[in-house]
Amino acid sequence: MPQNKMIDETAALTHFRKHDPVMAELIAVVGDFAMPVKTVDDLFGTLLDAITSQQLSGKAAATIFGRVCALHGNPEVAPTPVQIIKSSDESLRAAGLPRAKVAAVKDLAEKVQSGHLPALSELRERDDDDIVKCLVDVRGIGRWTAEMFLLFQLGRPDVLPANDLGVQKGFMMRYGLDAMPKPAELLEFGERWRPHRSVATWYLWQATRL
Repeated sequence: MPQNKMIDETAALTHFRKHDPVMAELIAVVGDFAMPVKTVDDLFGTLLDAITSQQLSGKAAATIFGRVCALHGNPEVAPTPVQIIKSSDESLRAAGLPRAKVAAVKDLAEKVQSGHLPALSELRERDDDDIVKCLVDVRGIGRWTAEMFLLFQLGRPDVLPANDLGVQKGFMMRYGLDAMPKPAELLEFGERWRPHRSVATWYLWQATRL
């Protein structure tokens, strides 16, 4: 079943007040929900940026991504899959991509160009788990990257990235644990947040900043 519903903070708060007073209190402390969602119009460019940015600061990631784009004329316009396929490994490495990322972006380009990775319009109609399965089939894209895509590009309302250290830390701090929760424990507890786990995720991130 497709999960195209939008994030509804009001409904989430009502739900948390009934099922999880600790989360409801966190929301009251943090204030209004303000997770930025960037509408995707270029699936390849978005995922190319995501792979390029992995394990880098925002500034470093933007610089390298700009260099990769500039290889094909405009540092502010993402290249096409064909352009990446035709790019030499040496030129991509000179732009700042290590060998593993060069292999990953080439694999992404080939899967998009061949249709192995569904078009964005088709992905939007799929449910969250199916989208994750499609994305992690691309070299260099793991579950965390796929979940960030669901959150920040598609605005899906019920995503809980249980392996995210910020989410784990926020949960530990707010729920008075002595150690970081294991992903399985977080997912089990998070069942009470359904179908608003994206809102819970964002507030757990904010909990680490209080």
